[in-house]
Amino acid sequence: MFAFTQPFMTQVTVGENEGIESALRRFKRQVSKAGIFADLKRLRHHETPTEKYKRKAQQRRRRR
Repeated sequence: MFAFTQPFMTQVTVGENEGIESALRRFKRQVSKAGIFADLKRLRHHETPTEKYKRKAQQRRRRR
C-alpha cells in the first residue's frame, strides 16, 4: 500500500558502561537524521498536488 523511500532499520547498540539515556539520545538522533518521522507524518494524511509539489521542490533545494 505504501512505498517507503528507505528501510526503517535504525539500531543502537548499548555499551556495557553506557547509560540508557545516552543510548536513547543517539537513537533519536539517528531516527531524525534518517527522516523516518517525516516520512510517517507525510504518509499519515492525504497530500494535495500542491503540497506534493512544494515538498519535492524543497527536497530538490536540499540536494544542491
